[in-house]
Amino acid sequence: MSVKISVLDNGVTVITDEMSHLGTASLGIWVGAGARDEQEDEHGISHLLEHMAFKGTRRRSARRIAEEIEQVGGDINAATSVEQTTYNVRVLGEDVGLGIDILADILTEPAFAPDELEREKNVIVQEIGAVMDTPDDLVFDLFQEQAFPGQSVGRSILGTPDTVRAFSRDQLGAYLGRTYRGPRMVVAAAGAVEHDRLVEEAAQRLKIIAPATKPELPQATYGGGTRLLARDLEQVHVLLGLEGCSYKDPEYHAVQVLANVLGGGMSSRLFQDVREDRGLCYSIYAFHWSYQDTGLFGVYAGTDTGDVEELSNAVIDQILDTAETVTELEVARAKAQMKVGLLAALESSGARADQLARQILGFGRVIPVEEIVARVDAVDVAGVRRAAQGLIGRGRPTLTAIGPGGGLEPAARAVERLKVH
Repeated sequence: MSVKISVLDNGVTVITDEMSHLGTASLGIWVGAGARDEQEDEHGISHLLEHMAFKGTRRRSARRIAEEIEQVGGDINAATSVEQTTYNVRVLGEDVGLGIDILADILTEPAFAPDELEREKNVIVQEIGAVMDTPDDLVFDLFQEQAFPGQSVGRSILGTPDTVRAFSRDQLGAYLGRTYRGPRMVVAAAGAVEHDRLVEEAAQRLKIIAPATKPELPQATYGGGTRLLARDLEQVHVLLGLEGCSYKDPEYHAVQVLANVLGGGMSSRLFQDVREDRGLCYSIYAFHWSYQDTGLFGVYAGTDTGDVEELSNAVIDQILDTAETVTELEVARAKAQMKVGLLAALESSGARADQLARQILGFGRVIPVEEIVARVDAVDVAGVRRAAQGLIGRGRPTLTAIGPGGGLEPAARAVERLKVH
């Protein structure tokens, strides 16, 4: 295996996968901290911190960061999620040193200049407004919040206009120092990269990072329930789900197969029944989001007001029926889809670096591809049925719907069927 791992004195892990046929390298720093790490008065600070990373350091202005990366033909990006934040670049192999220097600079020496901070807060407020105007985005935020009420894991990543506007540079610095800790940070690179050289560069540039672990998070508590939001729209956006499982759960792969069977592609049950046979929607799909201690399983669709009742009942019919009648052919097809996605990651330096970093953060080790494939292959019909029945048996479904008022109640009535199983 071409994967190499080193751990720096402060606990930062450096992991590489040299892909000798590539001339470029994907490089990033993954931090095991995200929206879930926020205190009550910090809602949205993880996302703001990610934005501010590109707004200047003590050595570089925002413009210089962009110019230095683009001068060598590279690109730079970042993303915030519930449990992680990532900062990454893609450059030529010969420019990996520059890449790690810039990434380390924005995480260890951020300027948090007052004028830049105020501008970026305003940008995020506009981003929040865009979500509020986009019902097929907003319905997912409401879904997460309804599933995990009163908890950071259930709050939107963006924050609210009030919380974002209230943040100070001191708060950003305090949050950075509390959560960006060595043992929960991973430098990962794939492609044209030399492991020993990257270790040397990372050790020098990240030595300021504290070696202590970040505080433990409280256990997530699933709530569930129904939330309906009346809006003057052309469609009703419906999101129905159940409590899922952690990515560490033994049934994780069976639940992933279930999601694919139900709504993972054009051959899935939901696509064929609800869209192709009944023509009730343009888009419908199932998903399973997993976290370190819980998960969310759901189905999304948008439909006309008059079709909400039939669509909602059709979705529930398929969930209940799959738990009893999923076939060998469906399971085999879903597993094939999953394995193609897994193996495709090995062909992309960016996807490979991301895969390696997330495995280190989530499991503390690199999981060989052969082991993952074996776990997927081990899923059988009985396992998928058991997983589906387990989700249903937990009860307390979560439903969020946005659209004309007359189209919301039929979805709420339909979801009652899942509460009695």
